[in-house]
Order: sequence, then C-alpha cells, then structure tokens
Amino acid sequence: MQMFVGTGVALVTPFKKDFSVDTEALKRIVNFTIEGGVEYLVVLGTTAESATLTKEEKEVVIETIKTANAGRLPLVLGVGGNNTMDVVDELQTRDFTGFSAILSVSPYYNKPTQEGIYQHFKKIAEASPLPIILYNVPGRTASNMLPATVVRLAKDFKNVIAIKEAAGDIVQAMKLIQHAPKDFLVISGDDMITLPMVLAGGAGVISVIGEGFPKEFSEMVRLGLQRKVNEAYELHYKLADSIDMIFEQGNPAGIKEVFKSRGLSENTVRLPLVNVDENLAKRLDDFTKNIS
Repeated sequence: MQMFVGTGVALVTPFKKDFSVDTEALKRIVNFTIEGGVEYLVVLGTTAESATLTKEEKEVVIETIKTANAGRLPLVLGVGGNNTMDVVDELQTRDFTGFSAILSVSPYYNKPTQEGIYQHFKKIAEASPLPIILYNVPGRTASNMLPATVVRLAKDFKNVIAIKEAAGDIVQAMKLIQHAPKDFLVISGDDMITLPMVLAGGAGVISVIGEGFPKEFSEMVRLGLQRKVNEAYELHYKLADSIDMIFEQGNPAGIKEVFKSRGLSENTVRLPLVNVDENLAKRLDDFTKNIS
C-alpha cells in the first residue's frame, strides 16, 4: 500500500461563525493541502471534530472533500468507535466509493483488555470492504494497544495494513517496526516524533501540522524517507515550535487558528472545545506569517 507512504493529513471541519459547516472553506483547505504536496487525505478523524457532527453533516463533509479532491489523492475515512457492532454495521452498509482505506481507532472509554482490542478489530477486519489502518492513541482512548496485539492483527488479517501510532513512545514505535510483517506500515500519529519514526523505519505520518504547513512538513517526511537526515532535521526544527503551539490548548483549536491566519477559514470550534486564547493566537499568527 505504497499510496500511504509519506504524509497524510487529518482534515479539519471548518465552521462558519454560526457553527454550521463551511463547505467553501473546506474546499479551500483541501486544495491548499494538495497543492502543498501531501500524499493522502484523512476524512472524519478526531481532528475533524467528528464527535460533534450529525450524520447529515458527516455526509456533507464527505461529499465536499470528494468533490474538491476530484480523484487527485487517495482518501481514508475514519470509521471507528467503542461499540463494535455499530462499527461493523457501518462497514456493511456505507458506500465507500472514492475511498482507499479506513482509519479505525482503538475502542475508547470502555478500556478493553488486549484480547478485547484484538476481538474488536477481528470483527472489523472480517466486515471491512477496504484495507484497515489501526489507530492507537492512548491519550484519547485510555488504553494502549500494545505491539504484540498489533502484530497479531497484522499477521492474522491481510486487510490490516497499517497503524497510526500515536502513543508518543518512540521505543514502542520501534518495537512495532521491528516485529510487524515487512509490508505492514507503521505511521506516526505524533507530529513531533514523525521524523525519528521515519528514520527508524516508519512509513510516514498522519498529521495535523501537515495541513497547516503542508509544503514544509511533507518535504521533511520525504527527505526522511530518502535518508537525507540533515536536510530533514533542518525542516523539523523550523516547524517544531509550531507543533508545540497547535496542541498547546487543544486540537483542532490550534490548527484552525493557523487556517484563520492564512485566510482559509474561520477559527470556530464546537463545544466542548473553545478557541485558543489571545496570546496563543498571536503567536500562531506570527509564526504562520513569518515562516519562509
């Protein structure tokens, strides 16, 4: 699945000031990221504030992105949850036309055992018409999908092709790279340690900062994959402060401030999220306008 080597971006859902979905802004963002050189787009992930979108709004987001993309890049759809049979039902009933894979998060809140996580994804693998990218993000799910569980899934199901690994643990990532099947992709879910993961053998990233600064971040990843270490780290350190800033007061409030600075969308987020404060907004605006 070489189409998922490089930089994928987890697209935001831009809102107007009245909190309705801003489809025109979403089209602008899609075009901006594609023109910036990213390799694929992720639709309705956590960064899209999918937890606060209605079913109807999700369909609007999907169709808007598909139209704006116009077949230029592979699309990945977020399909996950903590009710296994609901996820299975969606996999069996949704029209996946235009998508190349799904991204499915490890069950949150329930705090399943490793066996429970395995059985959850076993059901998903058996039901999914598309390849599956697992998503491990303990900071949001309250449980860590351990390398042994990931490797077991990768070996048992050919359609489990990759993991977005966002535990923030480079040692855990290296264990995944070491023990997973050769063609299994270990994709960074942490922007700050993307380059070390790539240099350790990772396949790239599904990024947030990559949609705000797609040209610089996607080039960093490509340089890392080419083992041009010094050039890659030069870009990493150029962007490092912005990575800290966009997550400082929550995602996607930070990245939406970057888009506001770029004139691509409003910075509106839906409760329970709130906008970043004036100090952080100014720092993000200054960084965005001064990067060159």
